[in-house]
Amino acid sequence: MKFTQMAKANEIERDWIVVDATDKVFGRIITEVATILRGKHKPSYTPHVDCGDYVVIINASKAKFSGTKLETKNYYTHSGYFGSTKTHKMSEMFEKNPEKLYKLATRGMLPKTKLGKDMLKKLKVYAGSEHPHTAQIKG
Repeated sequence: MKFTQMAKANEIERDWIVVDATDKVFGRIITEVATILRGKHKPSYTPHVDCGDYVVIINASKAKFSGTKLETKNYYTHSGYFGSTKTHKMSEMFEKNPEKLYKLATRGMLPKTKLGKDMLKKLKVYAGSEHPHTAQIKG
């Protein structure tokens, strides 16, 4: 009989993958990145183990948006006090801090557990084409 092999945390080899966001649709980039962070692209994928790779997104400020999301979509924050709800337009967030926008969108596609928080730590986002992870990336 053949049994399914379950990956163990100490046996996982992590790669560094660079994703260039230039002229790509924002949501398509995020789904691709979330799949890589979870490790679903690997044959040794195990749901309860963080077996994903590191992802570096460069040129984050050059992504495209389909439809009118950039003008109409809002993000909300709440501190816990009465009347403290703040609204942030997606267009303003994309201009001021695209890194935060990528992290928020990716966080929504990962598990809402400690495992998901660990996966999100492997995401590195940079607005320009320069990044400090050239030593980790092979080839």
